[in-house]
Amino acid sequence: MDGLSRILFGHAAFQYLNAACELGLPDLLAEKGALTREEVRDSLGLQDRAVEILLLGCTSLGIVVKEDGRYHLARVVRDLMDEGDWQRFKDTVAFEQYVVYEGQLDFTDSLRENRNVGLRRVRGSGRDLYHRLAENPHLEQVFYRYMRSWSELANKHLVHELDLSGRKHLLDCGGGDAVNAIALAKANPDLKVTVFEIPASGTIAEKKIAQAGVSDQVSVITGDMFADPLPTGCDVVMFAHQLVIWTLEENTELLRRAYEALPAGGQLVVFNSMSNDEGDGPVVAALDSVYFAALPAEGGMIYSWAQHEKCLLDAGFSTVKRIPIPGWTPHGVIVATK
Repeated sequence: MDGLSRILFGHAAFQYLNAACELGLPDLLAEKGALTREEVRDSLGLQDRAVEILLLGCTSLGIVVKEDGRYHLARVVRDLMDEGDWQRFKDTVAFEQYVVYEGQLDFTDSLRENRNVGLRRVRGSGRDLYHRLAENPHLEQVFYRYMRSWSELANKHLVHELDLSGRKHLLDCGGGDAVNAIALAKANPDLKVTVFEIPASGTIAEKKIAQAGVSDQVSVITGDMFADPLPTGCDVVMFAHQLVIWTLEENTELLRRAYEALPAGGQLVVFNSMSNDEGDGPVVAALDSVYFAALPAEGGMIYSWAQHEKCLLDAGFSTVKRIPIPGWTPHGVIVATK
């Protein structure tokens, strides 16, 4: 029953994780070392009962470890810190808490109706979450910080594994705040990159590009990739974290539009989370699909490698190559050729 109980009270387990992050418990232990309950209490400014509840949960869940009356970081948290990924992990926790959590209340109805019922919980009139973010400044900030961090957890592998030698111009469709465009540009100094985004996101991308000092290499064009012509003159088109949002039919249409915009020999790159072809995991892909079912748009989930490949072939692409990305996030890359 232990595994089933963790699922039954999974919402409470997440709240312990979020509270630990927001209150700064792991950062405190990383800075100070092992502490007593009283030292944790005083450092975090909590009352006795509150710190007892926090430490009970965090110890039981393996976020911290208690030895000889003192609390210290669990190895898994220490490893994230040592690898430089702890802040990225915290950004993901904040995204789940403030963007995803409430909308997931409508997951069952979303399955019944096969649409994103949870969007009703996000203030605004936009047709999807992305067009409502500008009306919700806190959610917008949390969302883009998360998207940057989620990408950074894997795009070092994208940069390493994606061979862009000989390529001149990459179009990053739905490139968000340009996190992947910037990484690819820095790794490929002769490559031009264009981010194609909706106006609200394009403004954010332009600021990030300027801050990164790559304005001579990376530019932004605003538009709707479903309604407006895709910018031409590119020999690579990339969809990063886009094809998990839409239905497979919509994905095929986007890929067909990219196929038409590419020259012969051009490449199409898909970079996002992937599920197994067998439909049995990984577990993070399954859990992340709750968000896509309940909240952002009228379709989407963490599709399998094979589903993406079928969309690519249906859109006209020929050779298809899989590039699995190591790590606890289920990221992967697919490269197809026109």
